[in-house]
Amino acid sequence: MNVWSPQQQDLDEILSTIFDSTNSTNQAVQRSITHKLNSFTRAPDYIAYLAYILSALTQQEDRIRTIAGYLLKNNARLVLRASQQVIAFVKAAILHAFKDPSDMIRNAAAQDIVAFLGILEPKNWPECLTLLVNQLDDQDTVHQEAAFNVLEKACEDYPRKLDVEINGTFPLNFMVPKFIMLTEHPNAKIRSHSVACLSYFVPINANALYHHIDTFIACLFKRASDEEPQVRRHVCQALVLLLASRPDKLLPELGNVAEYMLFSTKDKNEVVALEACEFWLTFAEDPELAQYLHPLLPRVAPVLLDCMIYSDDDLLWLEGDEEDDAAVPDKESDIKPRHYGGKSHGFDREEDAPAASDAPKKVGAYGEEQLDGDDDDFEDEMDDDDFADEMSTEWNLRKCAAAALDVLAVRFSTDLLNVMLEPLKNKLWNSDWLQRESAILALGAMAEGCIEAVEPHLPMLIPYLIQSLNDPKPLVRSITCWTLGRYASWCTAGTTEDHKAQFFIPTMEGLLRMVLDNNKRVQEAGCSAFATLEEDAGAELAPYLEPVLRNLVFAFDKYQHKNMLILYDAVGTLADAVGPALQNPMYVEILMPPLNNKWSKLKDDDDDLIPLLECLASVTIAMGSAFLPYSGPVFERCVNIARTSIMHYQTWQQNPELDEPDKTFLVVALDLLSGLTQGLGMALKPFIENNQPAFFQLLVLCLKHPQAPVRQSAYALVGDLAMACFPLLRQHMPQVMQELILQLDPEPKVEFISACNNAAWSVGEVALRYGRDEPEFAQWVEPLISRLVPLLLHPKAPRSLHENAAVSIGRIGLMHPRMVAPVLPDFAQAWCQALFEIRDNEEKDSAFRGLCTLVQVNPMGIAKSLLWFCNAIVRWNQPSEELNSMFQALLMGFKTHDPQGWAAQVQTFPPVIQERLAQRYNV
Repeated sequence: MNVWSPQQQDLDEILSTIFDSTNSTNQAVQRSITHKLNSFTRAPDYIAYLAYILSALTQQEDRIRTIAGYLLKNNARLVLRASQQVIAFVKAAILHAFKDPSDMIRNAAAQDIVAFLGILEPKNWPECLTLLVNQLDDQDTVHQEAAFNVLEKACEDYPRKLDVEINGTFPLNFMVPKFIMLTEHPNAKIRSHSVACLSYFVPINANALYHHIDTFIACLFKRASDEEPQVRRHVCQALVLLLASRPDKLLPELGNVAEYMLFSTKDKNEVVALEACEFWLTFAEDPELAQYLHPLLPRVAPVLLDCMIYSDDDLLWLEGDEEDDAAVPDKESDIKPRHYGGKSHGFDREEDAPAASDAPKKVGAYGEEQLDGDDDDFEDEMDDDDFADEMSTEWNLRKCAAAALDVLAVRFSTDLLNVMLEPLKNKLWNSDWLQRESAILALGAMAEGCIEAVEPHLPMLIPYLIQSLNDPKPLVRSITCWTLGRYASWCTAGTTEDHKAQFFIPTMEGLLRMVLDNNKRVQEAGCSAFATLEEDAGAELAPYLEPVLRNLVFAFDKYQHKNMLILYDAVGTLADAVGPALQNPMYVEILMPPLNNKWSKLKDDDDDLIPLLECLASVTIAMGSAFLPYSGPVFERCVNIARTSIMHYQTWQQNPELDEPDKTFLVVALDLLSGLTQGLGMALKPFIENNQPAFFQLLVLCLKHPQAPVRQSAYALVGDLAMACFPLLRQHMPQVMQELILQLDPEPKVEFISACNNAAWSVGEVALRYGRDEPEFAQWVEPLISRLVPLLLHPKAPRSLHENAAVSIGRIGLMHPRMVAPVLPDFAQAWCQALFEIRDNEEKDSAFRGLCTLVQVNPMGIAKSLLWFCNAIVRWNQPSEELNSMFQALLMGFKTHDPQGWAAQVQTFPPVIQERLAQRYNV
C-alpha cells in the first residue's frame, strides 16, 4: 500500500487558514474562514492534512497543532469515505501525537482517539485499543492517566462497541479484570478511572463484567469510604447504574446500600452528594422497587428536603439575582436559542411529535425554564434552573433532590405528605429565608403527585404562598411564583364566588404584581406562572381582562430582552384562553398599540420578530374581525417574509457554501397567516387578491419545501384556508392536492410525522368544503384513500396519525360514499379503534357520519368489526342529534335485517356495551 504524503501547496493553504482563524475577532472574517474550512472537507484527504499538522509539524506552535487536532476530531466522520492510505496515515499519526511531549498535543490527540475509535470501532483499530490497555501497566502514572482518560471517555460514549470479539478474543475479558485490579491502585485518579470504566458496562449487561459481578460489587463496597471524593462519586454512580439495570444484585445488601447512599447524599462534596441523590431518583422511578423504597421514606424524604436548600456555590452564581435589576439590559449570553417547530392541527399528540418545537419558554419544574407544554419533542425535558451565569444551568443537587421528591410524590402521595408535613412546617415558618425557600420549592415539587393529599391544606397554604410574594428576597418571590403556578388548577377550579374571592383573585393579583416586579428573575417566574394560570382559568379570566391587559401592557415598557419573550407567550396564552372575549374594542385598544409599537421597530430578519409573530397568531384568532384594522400590514409582511425566506433558501441550494437560511421566519409567518385566516375568514379576500398569484404560488412552494416544519405549517394553512375562505383556495386545489397526496406517504419517516399529520387533517377539511359527489374532488378520492388507509393500518405510525387519517377517511366517505364503501372491510376495525377514545368534537362527529354513510352503502363492510363499531358508539357521551339518528337507524337496521345473527353477535359483547346499547338505542 502506498503511504500518504502531503502536497506542500495544499498544506500551506490549510495552515494559512488555521493561522487566520487565530488572528481575527471580526465576525465577517470568521464566517469567511469557517466557509473556507468547510470547503476543505470536500477534499478526500483533508483529515490526513490535519493529522499531519498535529503529529509531524513540531516546528509549528502548539496552539496551531492543537487547533488542527480539534478540527480533526470535529471532522472525524470524513474517515468513512476516505481511502485506505488516508485512514492508515490518520490512525498512525494520532497514536504518534498521543506520545508527544506537549500536554496540549497529547490532549488533542486523546480527543481524536475517542472520536475515531468510536467511528472506526475498536474491531477496525485494534492496535489503538492494545496501546491504551498496555499503557495502563506503565510505571509512569502520567502515561497511565492519559490512557485512562481516553478509555473512560470511550467506555462512557460507546461501551457496546468495546464489548465485541476482535481476532478471536473479547478485549473486555482482559480489560475488566485489569480495571478491577486497578481499583486498588495507590493513585486516586487511577482508582477513580477504574471504577468509572467498570460502571459504564453495567447498563449494557456486558458478560465480561457480570462474570465478575460479585467481585465488582465487593470493590465498590471497599472503595465506598475512599478518601478521594471522585472515587466515591463513581462508586455512587455505579450503584445507581446497578440499581437501574440489576437491582437483584443490590437487594440482598439494600440495607447497607441505602445507609451508604443516605450518608453520601449528605456528603460535603456536592458532586458526590449529587451522584448519591441520583440513587433516590432512580429508586423512585422504578415501580417494581416501590415496596423496598416505601419503608425508607421517613429517612429519605427529609434528606432530600435538606438538599434543596441553595448551596453557597449556588448563591455565588445567583448573587446578581438578589438585586432590583429590571432596568439592567440583558447580555446576549442570557438569551438562549429557541427552536420554533410549527403549527399542528387535528389530533396532534405531544408524545407523537418528532421534531423539537421552540415554543416560548416558561419557568418549569423547580423554578427552571422549560419548553411550552405543546412542544414537539420525543426527548424528556430535564428542567434546569435558569441562573444568571451559563455554568449554573448544569444539573445540580438541588434540582436532583426536587426531581426525586416529585417522583416520590407520584409514587407514594399521601404517605409521602405524612412524612413531610412536620419538616415542611418547620421550614415554611423558619426565620431563615433559605429554609423557607427550599420548603416552598418542595411544595411545588410535590404538587402533581400529592395534590389530593395536600388539598385539605391548600386553604392555609395558598394564602401563605400569596403572602410570600411580598418576601424581600427575590429568590423566595420567584420560587413562590412557580409553586403557585403548580397549584393554579386548584385555585381556578372552584366554582363558588367565595373560592374565587379567597384564592383565585388573590393568586391572580399576586402573580400580576410579580409580572411587574423590579427583579428580572421574579418577572420571569411571575409571567410564566401567570401564563399557567391563564391556561387553567380559560374563559374564567374574561371578567378581569382589563386589569390583566393593563398589567401585561405595562410590562412591555419595563421588560428587557429575555423576559420580553416570555411576555409574548403570556399574551398569546391569554388570547388562547379567553378567545372571543378579546374582541371587545376596549381590550383591542389596550393591547394592540404596544404590540404594534414592537412590530414597527423590528426588522424582518430580527430574531425577536419570531415570538411576536407567534403571539400575534393567537391574538388574531381571538380578536377575529376586531383585528381587521391591523391585518393589512401584518398580511403583507408575512407574505414578504415568506417570499424572502424562499428566495434565500433557493440561493443556498445553488450555493451550499453559504450559511443555510433559518427556516423559523418562514414557519412562523405561515402560522400567523393561518391565524389571520382563522380570525378573519373571507375578510382576507382583498389582501389575498392583491397578492394574486404570488400568495398561492408561495403556498405551493412551501408545500414542496425540503424542511418538514415548513410543510407542516403550510398544510395547516391549507386546512385553515379551506375552513375559512374555500372559494379563494378552490381554483388552486389541483396544484395543492398534487403536493398533498405526495405528503401522505404510507411509510412516513419519523421527522415528517407532524407534516403528514397536518396534511391528513387538511384533506378532510377540503373534502367537506367541496361537498357531496363533487366531480372535481372525485378525481382525488382513490389516490387519497389508497394512502390514508395504509397510514391508518400502519403498526408503527403514531396514534395521532391514525386518528387524523381516520377522520379524513370518514369525511371523504361522507362526501363520496360509493367510491369509498367498497374498501370499508379493509379499515373498519382500525378506524373504530383509532377514534373511539378521542374527545368528542365536530371533527369526530363528521367522521362518524361518514362511517355511518359508508355502512349504509356497504352494510357487510362492518360485519367483522361490529363489536368495535358498537364500542365506539357507546363511548360517545353526547353525539349530535343527526349522528344519534344515524346510529339508531343503523343498529335497528342490523337487528331487523337479521335478528338471530344480531342477537348472537350482541351476546359476545362485553356486558357494559350490551347495557348501553339497550339503554341508549333500545337494541
